[in-house]
Formats: sequence, structure tokens, C-alpha cells
Amino acid sequence: MSQASAVRGLSTPRSAKKRSHVSRFSHRHVDPAFYWMAVPAAILFAAFLYFPFLRGVGYSFTNSQGYGTSHFIGLRNYAALFQDGRVGHAYLFTFLISLAITLLVNFIALFLAVALNAHIACKTGLRAIFFIPYTLAVLVIGYVFRYLFMTVVPSWGQSMHSSWLSQSMLTNESMAWFPIVFLAVWQGVAYSMLLYLAGLQTIDSEIYEAASIDGANGWKAFWSITFPLMKPFLTINLVLTMKNAMNTFDQVVALTGGGPNSSTETVSYLIFNNGLTGGEYAYQTANAVIFFLVLLVIAGIQLGISNRSEEN
Repeated sequence: MSQASAVRGLSTPRSAKKRSHVSRFSHRHVDPAFYWMAVPAAILFAAFLYFPFLRGVGYSFTNSQGYGTSHFIGLRNYAALFQDGRVGHAYLFTFLISLAITLLVNFIALFLAVALNAHIACKTGLRAIFFIPYTLAVLVIGYVFRYLFMTVVPSWGQSMHSSWLSQSMLTNESMAWFPIVFLAVWQGVAYSMLLYLAGLQTIDSEIYEAASIDGANGWKAFWSITFPLMKPFLTINLVLTMKNAMNTFDQVVALTGGGPNSSTETVSYLIFNNGLTGGEYAYQTANAVIFFLVLLVIAGIQLGISNRSEEN
């Protein structure tokens, strides 16, 4: 046997093994158990999310009141929305408090996460304490804060001879937004802090040791190392916090009920209140569709800006 034929004879089993390996993965058999687990979940997800959403879009083109017969009216509901001053005020108020909530929650949460990630005593217990507000029901704790802002805070204002604190903020049109933002921030910080803590755990401690050897102090290490490496987690937190803030509802129900004089109505509260109890079912359904599109645009802008800053 020649050397060439011997080489061919040795290489044939190896190439055949490689072909069989590729063939095995290209025609891989999937266990039916995966389909039995995934398909029912997908069906339930579509039945309870996509189908109601599509039905709602259909109702937005009618004059339905949520019961009885209805008729197709085209885009009249959408045209009326852009001429409704109450709806416009709800969108403006929602956007302003959402901006305040998003900035405050992320600033405080990042500050607490960095502090609780340091080598301090009882940091595990402190993490649990700061996470407690997130575990409480918003409506229940909201009524507690309502009592505080209606009774306790005015009493403090009177004892300190402060005119603007002596009256309840909840009855003041220009100040009623503050308790809503305060409660939303107080409860929202915990979850964002948890995400930031998870992000801080991914940063290698040797980087900080090298920075300290080079003479970097705490602030310089934060701005040069921690903050740049935390940008992906900042992106996630900004999107989630803004989404939750735009859907502010329970805080309004518990604290102000949309008052005084409809000054604290958010879009979610307006859709719920007027759509289910005010006889504007189809009209507020159209409002919900517009609100959904607004949330999509805001989330897209946030992700675009964050991704561009990460690339730079």
C-alpha cells in the first residue's frame, strides 16, 4: 500500500466522524416535553394579553360604553382626545412626575447601592431594611402616607410656624404632586437598588485595587470605573423606572383620588376612572391605545440614547 493510500485510509474515518457530528446537530431531535411546557404558556400569554389588547383596539373605534350595543365611529374618539384639555393635562402631569420619579429613584438607588456594596458592618441587614418598602402593598402604605400628609405634617408645620406646611399638601393644587412623587420614590428605590447591587457584584475588585495604587480616591474611582461599567444596568433601570412611573396609579388612588380639582390625575387613573365608572369606555380605550404608543416611543428613545452613550 502506498503512502498516499495509507493517508487516505487514515483520514476517511475522521472525516466521516466529522460529517456524522454535523449531521447529528443539524437534525437534532427536540424532546416533546419542551413543547408541552412552552406552547401552553404561549397560548395563555396570548389569551390574557394580546387578545384583550386587540379587542381593546377594536373597541376604540366604536361608541361602546362597556355594555349593550355599539356602533363603528371610526377615528372620532382619537380626534376628540387631541381636543380634550383634561386628557392633555393628565399627559403633562404624568410626564412631569415620571421625570422627577425616574431621576430621584435612580440617583438615590445608585447612591445606596454603592454605599451598601462597601465594606461596612451589618450591610446584609441594611440591604433587607432598605428593601422592605418594595414588599408592602402600595394602597395600604398609601393610606398611611395620606394620614401623615393630612394630619402629622400640618401639625409639624404649625409647631414650626411654617405657613406652607401648616395646611395639607393633598388639598393644595400646586403641592399635591409632592406626596405622590414622595411615595413613588420611597417604594421604587428598593428594586432599583437591588439591580444596581447586582451590577456592582460583576465589577472585579482588582480594578479598584489597581486604581487605588495609582492614587485614585473614592470619587475618581466612582466616575472612572463604577459609573462607566454600570451603564448597562443604568439603561435597564431607567427604562423600568420610567415605565413604572408613567403608570402611576395606586399612589393617586390612595393619596388624592385625582384631586384637588383633577390636578393630580395621571393617564392611568383617568383611563380607569372615566372608562369604567364615567361612561367613556370606548373613548378611554382609545386613550389607552395612544398611551401605549407613547410608552413605546419613550422606551425606544431611552434605549437609543443609552446604547449610543455605551458605544461612545
